[in-house]
Amino acid sequence: MTGVEIAPLAGYTVGVTAARRAEEFAVLLERRGATVVRAPAIRIEPLADDARLLATTRHVVATPVDVVVATTGIGFRGWIEAAEGWGLGTALLRGLADATILARGPKARGAVRAAGLVETFTPASERSEDLLRHLLDIGVRGRRVAVQLHGEPLTWFLDALRGAGADVVAVPVYRWTPTADQGPVERLVDGVLGGQVDVLAFTSAPAVLSVLRIASRSDRLDPLVHVLRRRAVAACVGEVTAGPLAALDVPVVRPDRARIGALVREIVAVLPSRADRLRVGRHTMELRGQAVLVDGEFRPVPPAPMAVLRALATRPGTVVSRPDLLATLPGAGEEHAVETAVARLRTALGEPNLVQTVVKRGYRLACGR
Repeated sequence: MTGVEIAPLAGYTVGVTAARRAEEFAVLLERRGATVVRAPAIRIEPLADDARLLATTRHVVATPVDVVVATTGIGFRGWIEAAEGWGLGTALLRGLADATILARGPKARGAVRAAGLVETFTPASERSEDLLRHLLDIGVRGRRVAVQLHGEPLTWFLDALRGAGADVVAVPVYRWTPTADQGPVERLVDGVLGGQVDVLAFTSAPAVLSVLRIASRSDRLDPLVHVLRRRAVAACVGEVTAGPLAALDVPVVRPDRARIGALVREIVAVLPSRADRLRVGRHTMELRGQAVLVDGEFRPVPPAPMAVLRALATRPGTVVSRPDLLATLPGAGEEHAVETAVARLRTALGEPNLVQTVVKRGYRLACGR
């Protein structure tokens, strides 16, 4: 394979927790060489038959609002479709046509226009904070403001409007709930803790909270946070999504624009830059998540041998004892497990002499010491 171009994410494993557009996200990652582990952490429940949404829609029809805030395309479309199902679609659109409409981003703007309405403002940043700032700047005192929610309560947004004197109407079109089968998320957390998952990717704050809640129930929250701070990468589509992780002092990789494609590009930019690169004897090595490039040749490495290699690479040329190497192995076991892992590592690297045995002491990388 020498001379063959290696995909930028080859050797890396990415955990995708998304409920919506998960397939699209996974395909984008796989096209760049990543191995993807799908573990939906939440599910979306439309509220088309929900009594609260029906009552809110009737309220908006009976008492028209002055301002409408569309936060997501899927949510705004869902509201219009639900209203049509109840026979209220025409009346709702007629009332919204007389209101000032703001859209958080291009998808929400597209849904507004698809409904035959026209928005007056969309923040370039696509951030709810900038949308709120614009509302407060134009003034909302004494005005009725309908805010289409997007699975999260947006309490801070609604409270700020109320504090500025607005009569706020919250429109809950759908909600996030924990996934019925939490087994995939449990296994994903195990993979992160065991070093088999390199990136934990999120496209919504509820998904972050769900993963943290599942980890907490099995007393693995602290270990998970520790790994995300030190080795694995937490990647979030935007600032709001990153919020729960930032509160735990977990460093987060996120793009400037809240887009799945932009998040993939950010992951592509960050992971190779974090790879350890070593000169071992006459060879160059680049350690990726679950693989090594030896002189540019892609070499997949199983989890236990990879754990040994990472331990040796932290001290190139220095002898690492068998007990120290044993402590790094997934599941630990007896000391002979180290010898087995080293033998498998040499086979995987294709260059047995890269890992040297130091009799009665341990092993080291052949870095000239």
